[in-house]
Amino acid sequence: MSAELLAGKGSSKVERVITSGTFSLDGGTWDVDNNVYVIGDDSSCVVVDAAHEAGPILDAIGDRELTAILCTHSHDDHISAVTDVLAAHPNAQVRLHPDDRVLWDMTLSQPPSDELADGETIKVGELTLTVIHTPGHSPGAVCFSIPEAGVLLSGDTLFQGGPGATGRSYSSYDTITDSIRTKLFALPADTVVFTGHGDPTTIGDEAAASDGWERPEGA
Repeated sequence: MSAELLAGKGSSKVERVITSGTFSLDGGTWDVDNNVYVIGDDSSCVVVDAAHEAGPILDAIGDRELTAILCTHSHDDHISAVTDVLAAHPNAQVRLHPDDRVLWDMTLSQPPSDELADGETIKVGELTLTVIHTPGHSPGAVCFSIPEAGVLLSGDTLFQGGPGATGRSYSSYDTITDSIRTKLFALPADTVVFTGHGDPTTIGDEAAASDGWERPEGA
């Protein structure tokens, strides 16, 4: 599948590739499709979540320099292609919030090369990604706000229809809903939310529906 253009500013753009594989945790395994995002201009780019299959991700990168793989969190489905992508781009950094190392180490033996910090900004061409630490789905889950493009890359923190899954190891429903209400709902209502799985939504739509959220059984 070719990369889909989602948004941009000037020569810089946000593209999506969908990859497929499995997610395993707590003794269960599920088939999942993941959204992988490639952000950059004609010369360099970053990847947000190297999931499942390196081939489609490398095709989207093309002949550009990959400067970093930025991880929204480290459930295995979101990092399973990191090693193969790095094999093709060995100078790229792999960056993860330190609170998610406990999950990273369940999947990969090679440590990430650098940490992500709440409030940090990452310049990518004409776009600026701001790191927002949103624990709940996992301890070190982060989102990336790209205000010039009116976009939020929410990982598995916020979906069309509400919060990401909790009730599994290292997750908390109370924590994820607090992260969303205090940090993500502070963004402009027309911000388009591109999620880790499935279809996009907006901050305004999810905020308007949030009074109807119900705690999932077991969360």
